[in-house]
Amino acid sequence: MKLTRPVKYVRFVMLPVFLIAIAGTQAQNQSQQHPLLDALATKVVQKYQTTSCQDLKLKKAENAPPTPQEQKVIQFLKTDPQLRREFINKIAAPIANKMFDCGMIP
Repeated sequence: MKLTRPVKYVRFVMLPVFLIAIAGTQAQNQSQQHPLLDALATKVVQKYQTTSCQDLKLKKAENAPPTPQEQKVIQFLKTDPQLRREFINKIAAPIANKMFDCGMIP
């Protein structure tokens, strides 16, 4: 069966648009389900974005243990793989970009 031009258009252009719209709706719903996780991720990203490269390098060199509050968050993320994945997906790119810009990763 040969597809007509309008059918091909719908199949190859509209289907991806539809899938992206669904994915965006799901991402928005996930964000609404975990407002504390979103706030924490925003705070972490802002901390990296507003800290100078020199300060980031000093902090990395210090190798200080996590604070009790940070330990609590880390333990919580270890117990919930789905939330951990969502959190890391939110913070990974901005942090990696900052570290790259600062020459901390090749």
